[in-house]
Amino acid sequence: MPPAPVTLRRLGPADLSRMRALNALFGEAFGEPGTYGDAPPDDAYLADVLGREHVVVLAALADGEVVGGLVAYAFDKLERARREIYIYDLAVRADQRRRGIATALIGQVRGIAADQGAWVIFVQADHGDDPAIALYGALGTREEVLHFDITP
Repeated sequence: MPPAPVTLRRLGPADLSRMRALNALFGEAFGEPGTYGDAPPDDAYLADVLGREHVVVLAALADGEVVGGLVAYAFDKLERARREIYIYDLAVRADQRRRGIATALIGQVRGIAADQGAWVIFVQADHGDDPAIALYGALGTREEVLHFDITP
């Protein structure tokens, strides 16, 4: 039997159960179930964040089930009147990979970025994550940077 067709949906305040399913998928895909599931935000917080224009959450659905998704954030710049979009999380369930879902999710973000006047979309990949590096390399220009986590 062929796999179910996939549709993409931008999640909003009414999509709490889909967002929770997407967080569970991220936890599994990234090997960090605690990060994405141990202290979930309450419904009011989640609905508020999902309603913000600068927060882009896309879910890939097959038979109504979340099989992939993406979370991105838009940053308004001050040196010019423009915006950048950062793809923070992107994952596709293991049994749904190699179907073009991640590429379709990024394509959807490209359209949103164009509508919002963004001049660039950026994303990071970890050394050793060869599938992500190959995907992003096929879609954009690679830059070598250093990333630092600074504790508040």
